[in-house]
Amino acid sequence: MEQWITDWLSDFGYWGVFLLIMIENVFPPIPSEIILTLGGFMTTTTSMTIPGVIAVATLGSVVGAVILYFIGLQLDVERLEKIVEKHGRWLRVTKHDIHRADAWFDRIGPWAVFLGRLVPLVRSLISIPAGMSNMRFSTFLLFTTLGTVIWNTILVSAGAALGENWHSLVGYFDIYSNIIYVILVVVAIGWLIWFFNKKKKHA
Repeated sequence: MEQWITDWLSDFGYWGVFLLIMIENVFPPIPSEIILTLGGFMTTTTSMTIPGVIAVATLGSVVGAVILYFIGLQLDVERLEKIVEKHGRWLRVTKHDIHRADAWFDRIGPWAVFLGRLVPLVRSLISIPAGMSNMRFSTFLLFTTLGTVIWNTILVSAGAALGENWHSLVGYFDIYSNIIYVILVVVAIGWLIWFFNKKKKHA
C-alpha cells in the first residue's frame, strides 16, 4: 500500500493528497499517517509546500468528515428508537438509554469531535454520532477543522523535518495507534460490563 500511495502522490501532487485523505476519512484502513508524513517529505523534493499540503489535507479531511456527518443524520434518534422497539429486548437497550446517550453527546459533543480528530480510527468515526445527535453543522465544522489542522500540521511538519527518514515516524505512529486501539477495547469492555450490571440491578 505504501508504494501505491507514493506513486499516487508523485503523479497527482496536491490533488493526490486531497483525494487520499478524503477517502481515508470515509474508509479508515487507509493510513493517514503514511499519506501525511510522505506528503511532508515530498515538500523537500517537489514544488509542494508544507502550508499547501496541510491546507489540501485539511480540506480533504473535512470533506470526508462531512460525508460521515450526513450519514449520521440519517441515523437519528427517531430511527434508533424504531430499531430499539423491534430489537431492544435482545439488545437490552431501551429508548431511555438512547436519549441519555444523546443528551451526553449534546453536552460534550464539540470537544469529543475536536479530541477525536487526534485519535486514529476515532477521528473518522466520531463524525457519525455528531450527525446522529444533530449537532449544529457550524459547530461540527469548526471543531472538526481545528482538530484536523493540528493533526495534519504535526504529521506533515514531522515528515518534512525527517526528510528521507520520514518512514521511521510511521513506526512510532503504528505503536501509538495500537495503544489507542487497546485502550478503546478496554474502555468498551468496561462500559459493557457496567451497562449490563446496571441493567441487572434495575431488573
